[in-house]
Order: sequence, then C-alpha cells, then structure tokens
Amino acid sequence: MKFIADFHIHSHFSIATSKKLCPEHLDYWARMKGINVVGTGDFTHPGWLAELKDKLKPAEEGLFKLKKEYILNDVGHIPSLSQSEVRFILTAEISSIYKKGDRVRKVHNVIFAPGFDEAEKIQEELSKIGNITSDGRPILGLDSRDLLEIALNASENIFFVPAHIWTPWFSALGDKSGFDTIEECYGDLAHHIFAVETGLSSDPAMNWMCSFLDKYTLISNSDAHSPEKLGREANLFDADLNYPAIIGALKNSDVKHFLGTVEFFPQEGKYHYDGHRKCGICWNPVETLKHQAVCPECGRKVTVGVMNRVAQLSDRQDLKERKNRAEFYSLIPLKEILSEITGVGPGSKQVNHMYNSLIHKMGSEFNILLHLPVDEIGEKGNELLAEAVRRMREREVYIQEGFDGQYGVIKVFRE
Repeated sequence: MKFIADFHIHSHFSIATSKKLCPEHLDYWARMKGINVVGTGDFTHPGWLAELKDKLKPAEEGLFKLKKEYILNDVGHIPSLSQSEVRFILTAEISSIYKKGDRVRKVHNVIFAPGFDEAEKIQEELSKIGNITSDGRPILGLDSRDLLEIALNASENIFFVPAHIWTPWFSALGDKSGFDTIEECYGDLAHHIFAVETGLSSDPAMNWMCSFLDKYTLISNSDAHSPEKLGREANLFDADLNYPAIIGALKNSDVKHFLGTVEFFPQEGKYHYDGHRKCGICWNPVETLKHQAVCPECGRKVTVGVMNRVAQLSDRQDLKERKNRAEFYSLIPLKEILSEITGVGPGSKQVNHMYNSLIHKMGSEFNILLHLPVDEIGEKGNELLAEAVRRMREREVYIQEGFDGQYGVIKVFRE
C-alpha cells in the first residue's frame, strides 16, 4: 500500500515544544495532514515511554495505534477521507556532545526501535551515561559511534539515522562541529548506517552533488515541535504496513518501495545560506568566499550554512550520475498559502476557519497539496488557491533564503 510517514518528531517532554505533543493530538493532526505513520519521538524519556505504553496498543508488527478511548472524535471537520487509522513507530533523537579529533563534536542521531522492550534496553543503557529525564531529546557526552553500538546491542533490528546531516551546529556533516564523511563520524560501525536525514535546509538534489552519499537512502522528516508542524517534510512509501517492511525499504534504497520525499523548499530552512542574523548579513557561498567568511558589521566569522557546506564537500556536477534518485516534491504548508492569500497570519482565526473548511471539502492537507487536480481545487476552494497550488507544484515561487537561524520565506505571488 502507498502511505506517508514522518519519523522524526518530539514529545511534550522535550524542551521548547508544545504541550499538545501527546498521542491524542499527534493522531488527530496526522489524520488532518494525511500521514499514515508517525514517529513517537523521545522514547528515551521514561515519562514519555510510560505514556506511550498507556495510550497505544499493538497493531501490525512493530507498529502501534492509539486506543479508541483517546481518539479525538469531538472535532466535526475531520472528513471521512482522513479517518484512516494512524500508526506509530518508536523513534528517539539523541544529542551527542563529545570531543574527537581535537574538536568538540555536536551530533544528533535518530534511533528506530521495533518494540517497547528494545526501547527500554536503550533507555536503561543511556541512563547510566547521563540524565535522560530532563529533556525528551537528551544531551549526552557520548560518541556517535558508541551510541550506535548501544543501539545495536539492544537489537539487531534497530535502525539508526544521522539527523539533519548538514545543520551547522548539531549534525554529522555540519560546518561547526561535524565531519567530512559519515565514516569519520561512525568509524568501524559506519556500515550499519543505511539512511541519512537531509534536514529542512537541503533537498535531495543538493545531496546528489555528493557521491559519497550515493549509498544512503535520503529521508526527510518534520522534526516537529508542535502537532501542526507534522509533515512539513515526510517520506513516501509503497510497501507493506509494518516495521520490517518500512526498514527494509529504507535499507535497500529501493525506489520501488521507497518512493521519495515531501520537502520544504530548502531555501525556507533556517540554515540554508550563510550570514549573521543580528547584523542583517545574508550571503550565498560565493559572497561568503569574497568576504573570507568575515562579517563586515561585527568582524566575526559568519555562520556557514547548508548550501555552502554541501558545495565544499560536493564532487559531482551531473546529478544524473546518482542512481536510485527517488522523486521529491517541494511544498508550502497549506496554512502558509492561505496566509499569503488573505494577508493575515497563518495562526489567525480566518486562516484556521478556511483551512478546516478546505480539509472538510477536499480531504487531508497532502491530498490538496499533492494529488487533487488544480481544476477541482478551484471548484471546491477558489481560483486563487488553485493558482497558488499550481505555481507551488511548478516551482514558480519567490524566494527569500533563510540564514543563521532565521527561516526563509517562500511565496507564490508578488506583493
């Protein structure tokens, strides 16, 4: 079956996240978005794991679903098209900060677990190393290679993914604290890495520029810190709905079963270009090179973004040399499109009302953004929305790049 999955998210136990990041609201918003499989995030946190065990029940092998008594049914605008049951898969993100090769390394990794027993084994081992109760995404003084070893010792069926690999501050290949190859980061266990997460500030085509990434499946996830952010990036499958089939598709880079990804326009990511937010400096890699990466306002080094870092490590001009190039679709969240059309904020009552009405008429958000014919969107919505979706699908957009922690802006209409 074809389905959409968003694996890397967080819970309300993570710092700076929404209190609504609980199984009930994750299930609800997954249905609104049209997502079939959602990562739990944060399974290393004892409180979150206990909540998951209380509110979820087993479904297909390695997957879980929300118990009926917790399903939010009192909201009338969820149409029958998005009423399919959501599945949960156990995932967690770990922040490792450690010294290696005379540099301090800060790397985030995502772990998939096939069941609660395996998650508890990982949790038990990590509790011996540091505090896993203060944050849903624990910060540990643990080498990424050693974290991978702990996960593998818990189960041969775990799946381990370097998170948002290009982010400057916290990633395997980031400019500030990363490495130049995946092998440098994970050493003798690097052969257990089968997929990498591209992150919000890069898309698959950017990663195709680096031939050393050819052996990895390129996945994308929302890294959501609130339920509404689910699916801002996600993965497309045509596979059996169970843990072994999902992991098998990711391990084999098989475009027959792993169909590709849903992406941010990478320029919208908050580390796409280089610069200094406080100084108002935003540069492309060529401008950074001209200025020797020194900010003219404050005299300090600018934050080198993802596009620049990819360029540094790239070794390919013809992207067609990359085999198994899965499809990817660059989307703008529906509420952002509606915000641009109405001229009011995406969290406003007006936009929320329009959003709920459109979901009721046309099904899930992904159904509108990805699948529905433009003519039908015009008939059931309006012609301006139909034209906005057409332009988005054709990449006819206006771009203001993100940099140094500031999100970029993607628009479909001129002011």
